[in-house]
Amino acid sequence: MEKQGNQEGTIHIETYYGSLPGMLKKYEKTARSGRFTGNTAEEFEFWRKKMRERLKELIGLPRMEYCDLSPRTLECVEIGEGIRREKILLQVEPDTWMPVYLLIPKGKPRGVFLALPGHLGGGKYSVAGCREIPAVRECIEKFHYDYGLRLAQKGYVTLCPDNRGFGERRDEALRGDTREHFLNSTCFHLAHMAEPLGQTVIGMCTWDSMRLLDYVSLRGEWDVKDLGCVGFSGGGMQTLWLAALDDRVKRAVISGYMYGYRDSLLVLNGNCSCNYVPGLWQLADMGDIGSLIAPRRLIVQSCWDDRLNGVRGLENVYEQTAVIKKAYSLYGQEALFLHDIREGEHCFHPEVLDLPAWV
Repeated sequence: MEKQGNQEGTIHIETYYGSLPGMLKKYEKTARSGRFTGNTAEEFEFWRKKMRERLKELIGLPRMEYCDLSPRTLECVEIGEGIRREKILLQVEPDTWMPVYLLIPKGKPRGVFLALPGHLGGGKYSVAGCREIPAVRECIEKFHYDYGLRLAQKGYVTLCPDNRGFGERRDEALRGDTREHFLNSTCFHLAHMAEPLGQTVIGMCTWDSMRLLDYVSLRGEWDVKDLGCVGFSGGGMQTLWLAALDDRVKRAVISGYMYGYRDSLLVLNGNCSCNYVPGLWQLADMGDIGSLIAPRRLIVQSCWDDRLNGVRGLENVYEQTAVIKKAYSLYGQEALFLHDIREGEHCFHPEVLDLPAWV
C-alpha cells in the first residue's frame, strides 16, 4: 500500500524497479562481439580494416556531406611570445561552418598539432589559452585546458577548433553570454537532431577533425609527416576516434578518456550525449577502438581519482590499456604506447607534452 503524502507533496517509494539490472545483463551477453581474436599482425591488419568500416558506419560518417572548405581568415593578431593567432572559418559541410584558432609560432615550426577541446571550457577559447576571458581563465587553472597554447609555445603550429554545440557553434537553445551558457554547453540538443538522421555527435566531430586535416594539407605550409593530435576529456574522446580512423594522425595524446564502457558510461550514465553511439557497445569497447591506433605513437593519460574511471577505478582503465598494449606487441612496438598515470581528479597534466615517447 502506498504511503500518505509528505511535506514535499510526493510520496516515499520503498522499492524501485529500474532498468539498469536488465541492461547490465544485456551488456554482458552481447558486448564486444567484434573484438580482435587473432594472434598476428597480419590478422590484426585484416581486422582493423573491417572494424574501421563498421565503426564509420555506426557513427554515420558515410552520411556526412563533402564540400569545398572555402576558408576565410577573420582575424590575425600577435598574442605574445612570437605567436600569431589567426581565426579561420571553414565550411565542413554545406552551410555548416567551423571557427578555428590557428596558433603559429615564430620561425620554423617543429610540427603541426590538432588541439581538440572538451566540455566546460568554452570551446576553442580554453585550449587556445584565452586567459583574458575570466571564465576561461578559471577553467584553464582548474583543468590545465590550455594545451593548444602550450604546444604553440613549444614551437608547434596548433589548430584549436570549436566543436559543434560549443563556443561560436552553439545552437539557439544554448546561446547567451552568461557563464552558464558560455561554459556549460552540451551535446544533448545536437544528438537529438543528429540521431534521427542516422548521424551521431562523435561522427560529426570526427568528420570536422578530418576536414581540419584537409585544411592543413590544403594550406601546404607545414611538414605533416609527424602530425599529432591531443585532447582532454571530450577532446580525448575526439582524439581517440580521429586517430583510430585516420592514419594522417601520426601521434596522439588521449587524456581523461580511456575506460570501459560498462562501468563508466552504462553504470555511471551521466556523460554527455556525444559518448553514446547506438550499437557501439555490442561491437567494441574503448580499448578496441584505441588499438586501431597501433603502431603509431600513443599516450593515454589517466588520473587516480578521476570519477569517470568508474567504481572500480583504474582497474577499469587497465582492462582497456591491456587491449591496446596487445595490439602494439603484435608489431613489436610496445615502446610506442605509454600509459601516463597522475594523481588527482579529472584534469589534464601538461607534463605529458614533454615525455620522451611524445617529443
